[in-house]
Amino acid sequence: MTTLLRIARRSEYPNAIRIGALASRAHVDVSQSRRQSTGAAKSTDQRRLRHHAPKRHDAQPLPAEIEKPAARIPSRRPNIDRDQDRLDAFGGLILNRFSHLERDLLQYETKSSHAGADQLKGETAQFREKLIDALTLAKRRNLVSLQQNPLFFNLRNAFIKQEIKGLVKELKYSFESFILQKRLPKAMTAKHMELADMRFPYEWYPATRMMQRTIHLHVGPTNSGKTYNALKALEEAKTGIYAGPLRLLAHEIYSRIVAKGKPCALVTGEERRYPEDVSQYFQSCTVEMTPLNTRVDVAVIDEIQMIADPDRGWAWTKALLGVQAKEVHLCGEERTVPVIQELCARIGDKVVVHQYERLNPLKLMNKSLGSTFANLEKGDCVVSFSRVGLHKLKATIERETGRRCAIVYGSLPPETRVQQAALFNDPDNDYDFLVASDAIGMGLNLEIRRVVFEAAGKYDGIGHRLLKVPEVKQIGGRAGRYKTAKQANDEAVGVSAVRKPTPGYVTALDEEDLPIIHQSFRQDAELIQAAGIQPPDFIIEKFSSHFHPATPFSFVLARLRELCRLSDRFFLCDFREMIEVAEHLHGFDLSIRDRLNFMACPVQTNIPELLQFLKELADCVANNKSGHLLDFKTLNLEILGTNPKATSMSEHEYLMQLETVHKGLTMYLWLSYRYEGIFQSQQLAFHVTDLIEEKIRAHLETLDFTDAALRHMRQRRRQWILESEAQTKKREGGDDVTAEDYAPTVESGEVGVTDLVREDGASIPATASV
Repeated sequence: MTTLLRIARRSEYPNAIRIGALASRAHVDVSQSRRQSTGAAKSTDQRRLRHHAPKRHDAQPLPAEIEKPAARIPSRRPNIDRDQDRLDAFGGLILNRFSHLERDLLQYETKSSHAGADQLKGETAQFREKLIDALTLAKRRNLVSLQQNPLFFNLRNAFIKQEIKGLVKELKYSFESFILQKRLPKAMTAKHMELADMRFPYEWYPATRMMQRTIHLHVGPTNSGKTYNALKALEEAKTGIYAGPLRLLAHEIYSRIVAKGKPCALVTGEERRYPEDVSQYFQSCTVEMTPLNTRVDVAVIDEIQMIADPDRGWAWTKALLGVQAKEVHLCGEERTVPVIQELCARIGDKVVVHQYERLNPLKLMNKSLGSTFANLEKGDCVVSFSRVGLHKLKATIERETGRRCAIVYGSLPPETRVQQAALFNDPDNDYDFLVASDAIGMGLNLEIRRVVFEAAGKYDGIGHRLLKVPEVKQIGGRAGRYKTAKQANDEAVGVSAVRKPTPGYVTALDEEDLPIIHQSFRQDAELIQAAGIQPPDFIIEKFSSHFHPATPFSFVLARLRELCRLSDRFFLCDFREMIEVAEHLHGFDLSIRDRLNFMACPVQTNIPELLQFLKELADCVANNKSGHLLDFKTLNLEILGTNPKATSMSEHEYLMQLETVHKGLTMYLWLSYRYEGIFQSQQLAFHVTDLIEEKIRAHLETLDFTDAALRHMRQRRRQWILESEAQTKKREGGDDVTAEDYAPTVESGEVGVTDLVREDGASIPATASV
């Protein structure tokens, strides 16, 4: 049941920590004895906080960078008070959650270690003091970064991303790490700190540092020719690599190079194709699979702005710092220029910046489609952000308009995607419309006249949120093509024609979303300040070698994260999911290399069936057992022969089971390339994957929604986004959020709609940031 705990207010920090729960969404069901022990813990914490709090006259001086802007403090007083209140509440939440965890953690540690109960109780009290110290640093000194206050940073980050569930997991990891590190000798701690020094990640690639590379940075808006010129350099080389963010893009470049009669390999996590009877060939891969041990003439790394992605940014940094190419061509947004220039200055590589302007005009429309598909026109692309949503749109559009609609999304089989794109690009057939996911923002070659946003928000795997400024610009910028696919084909065979750039248009399906789209185009995305990194396998292996073999690998990772030191141009990507996987595989007899392989395997830890399947896969490796696809109990392959109408399953449950099996097959295929002797059913897995994808496609096409039902679903999603954004801002300590924050008027700001939409067909002014 939802527990709302009263927050105790005090006059001075850290006495001002409110002993209680911030979380109205926290679900606790505890026994009376637990309540009593929690109450006692609260009283102890209050006394501890009063005793710990330094008096005003004993307070340590603030750092110079915090004291400096003293004149600005009075105008920010209300915000400061609100931030202090939220820190108080967050501190109370942390201590309350730890009180609930304490008894279970003590029981677990007593069983799993040789320490006595009294020793563990003492260490638990010390950890509670450490929590209070971390909160004190955050409150009094405003020290909240990973380097300055790692415990607070990790707890806050976990809460922002996964709310109470994430906070509880992080508390558990932090407590176990604290207990284990107390038993390590000081000399070993010093060695750990030395190994955890990640300030100079470019030193991880000594062979690359011996090369004198030239970095060509191609920056500009969408449809500006930056990727075209980079790929032209690749095609003119003898050997080269293309690294992109999507499997779809890797397939597209692979097909493009092969079509020109050049040998090329395709390397993604789930699929590998190598040309036969050749020793030199090009490689097209997803960025995580970029080969770093092969010297080539040219490498193209696409969408370089993703170097700042909190989850995947490490892969772009690794490719940039490690690829052994004489010329490295980076394609992306202009906001990457400062950080790339500085990184290249540090490693001694020459940088050449190529800036591009959009080749055809882009216009923001001052009217939406009015929530009706009757206003769609030939060449329109409706962008949605879920596979189910895409198929709902496709079926509804075809029913409402009586015209055909193609579909493109990330996990669509490559052959099907090529077919669907060709149907839409062909002006002589009846496929007038396209529904697509945000994958079109990554550069797929589609002849889109107008981009229509079905929504201004999306579910990102954690929660519902508004689209970010770069996302809106990148997706909307795909409207209008300087050169159509037909023109490109004609030029390839020597047929030239006069090219007249066609303008692109951007609008929204619903009037409520249009102001958000306009506002995003008026704003400039923030400059990228740092690149993401993740400790490479050899660092983790060396670090773990200094622990007893029985030490939980999850602790080794948590310890590395805690001790790591970074420079100001790098940040540590989130590998909380890796820690969770390591914890689930603790009982298996796996080598460090095996554990690293399983942590890199694409598993969704929030799906219990997939976690259980991962354990079955790990058991095969640990015991060198046969890993035939049909031997796994967890993978529900019987779903292929199930008719949902003949069962009690709902349509949603049936779809979720198909999706789960598909994700499990992806895991199997990924591991089959690492353990070929164990997981030998690779061809069968590919075949079953095709069958599952066909089942999903057929089922989704049977889903039928009226226009009114879809409109209701969009309105409900907007409400979810508003609530989610409000909760996120509160967790991050920002201002309260109201509906007005997400319904800005199109006239507000420096650029109005009339400035963005020109009747004479001229391109948009540069000041509009389109």
